[in-house]
Amino acid sequence: MTVHQLNELLLVSSLVLLIAVAAVRISSRSGLPSLLLYLGIGVAIGQDGIGNIAFDNAELTQVIGYAALVVILAEGGLGTKWTEVRPALPAAAVLSTVGVAVSVGVTAAGAHYLVGLDWRQALIIGAVVSSTDAAAVFSVLRKVPLPSRVTGTLEAESGFNDAPVVILVVAFSTAGPIDHWYVLLGEIALELAIGAAVGIAVGFLGALGLRRVALPASGLYPIAVMAIAVVAYAAGALAHGSGFLAVYLASMILGNAKLPHAPANRGFAEGLGWIAQIGMFVLLGLLVTPHDLINDFWPAVVIGLILTMVARPLEVLVSLLPFRIPWQEQALMSWAGLRGAVPIILATIPMVAQVEGSERIFNIVFVLVVVYTLIQGPTLPWLAKALRLGASSDASDLGVESAPLERLRGHLLSVAIPEGSRMHGVEVAELRLPAGAAVTLVVREDKSFVPGPATVLRHGDELLVVATDPVRDATERRLRAVGQGGKLAGWLGTGGGSTALGPPPGTETRFHRTGQRSGQRQKKPAR
Repeated sequence: MTVHQLNELLLVSSLVLLIAVAAVRISSRSGLPSLLLYLGIGVAIGQDGIGNIAFDNAELTQVIGYAALVVILAEGGLGTKWTEVRPALPAAAVLSTVGVAVSVGVTAAGAHYLVGLDWRQALIIGAVVSSTDAAAVFSVLRKVPLPSRVTGTLEAESGFNDAPVVILVVAFSTAGPIDHWYVLLGEIALELAIGAAVGIAVGFLGALGLRRVALPASGLYPIAVMAIAVVAYAAGALAHGSGFLAVYLASMILGNAKLPHAPANRGFAEGLGWIAQIGMFVLLGLLVTPHDLINDFWPAVVIGLILTMVARPLEVLVSLLPFRIPWQEQALMSWAGLRGAVPIILATIPMVAQVEGSERIFNIVFVLVVVYTLIQGPTLPWLAKALRLGASSDASDLGVESAPLERLRGHLLSVAIPEGSRMHGVEVAELRLPAGAAVTLVVREDKSFVPGPATVLRHGDELLVVATDPVRDATERRLRAVGQGGKLAGWLGTGGGSTALGPPPGTETRFHRTGQRSGQRQKKPAR
């Protein structure tokens, strides 16, 4: 590539990015899923569009798609709350293993008997479309207020089920006879175990290192977090395990480890995730040839109908049977099995392996994803409301950002009080922060002031809290407890380090010391 060609590539790429960013605004107003707009951009500049760009490199698309999926899973893991996912882990694990097997079998049978595909092609399609798309699930579910069990199960499932599906697609696309089911089951179990072990190890080691080493610039933390996530994927894949499971678990550990500058870490990952989604969808739109899709439209609709109305509900019913989950939540999980770029990327595997009929497989998967994403995505909020699952009465969690003060052996916590937080109306003294922590500044309506013990906190306030190293974690736990339970969090048993009988010993004295630091004169407590 010459410098002139590089300049042209940069110009086209930047223009495509700008158009894609503008498309997000159109998507948010119209309710149309953004992935369809990105695919449309790729089709528009392709060989059948105005750009007339001929592109048919399935192998390059697969490589770039894998790299993009690593970034998307890392972003999803960083934004996954452990408190929501932990109760849902058993259900998500069954959905991503037993559920995938049920979905593959039912979908493949429908593709073979109703559409007329041979068994190898039917099994490949069944495996490809049985994986829920992490990007689609993360982006849609976080806009719809749902019970934490539903959100946690769907997010964990989308992070876990890529691993077994990739193994199945590769096995079905390999030349020669397909391995026996017990061999495939053993391979899946081994790769999942290796990937989980690598992801957990890398995640804990990375979190330990970032919490103990204060980097010289805040902008280095997001870079380090993403680098650790990529290390987890690469190490897991090189160890013949599931790199996708490794990167998701490592990122989830990092996202819940209370790292310095956590909001900035998530913001950086979210930006990379958008770039990955845009590039991946546009490239997939370039790879498809629109005039070849006409003959495969109705087969795709039939297979999608089997997947959506039969395979996915049966998968959810069989997988969640031991967990006694209400039928309303099961119905929503059945409809929320969103497909996106991941099935289209997986459809490039048989193309690279030169499986007979692989072009038709790709076309069917492409049409299926477009049609059913257009139907399922916009109707998901409506279904949640109809099932009375769209409302959440939980108090809003606080946004807490931590910056290490290495030379002072302390931390500066930036606390934002959102709408719905029960910290509204609480006085600074009623926070009952541990000794060694104090609220030093309040920013309210673009004005800042030093609070006193009687200062009443409000929605929209931003607090600066200084805490010494030994009490940093206890301080954040206490702040979150008050945000969830109000001034009586300790008495109500809402965590925060207080007992259920009353405030901890010496609390009043600590408040007086905090008041003296802020310039307020306080009377000494009676002995």
